[in-house]
Amino acid sequence: MDTSTIDLTFVPELLRLPYSQVWSDYDEGADVLYLSFEKPQCANDSVMEEDGNIYHYRDSRLVGITLPNARTRFQQSPPQ
Repeated sequence: MDTSTIDLTFVPELLRLPYSQVWSDYDEGADVLYLSFEKPQCANDSVMEEDGNIYHYRDSRLVGITLPNARTRFQQSPPQ
């Protein structure tokens, strides 16, 4: 049995999203986190913003976000 725990401080941010479902996929080799708000995304436009993330749209609706270098950018230092 895996007894690891996760930091749940992200839950309020997740609940603020205007989506009832969020799918995630992490590519460890590329260190990229993919978040999808609709399946299938069927995005017809993608924009890389100054924050380094790529936002995917179907018309004007946000359907996904790609977060490059996710572990490098967002992983907290292990507790001491």
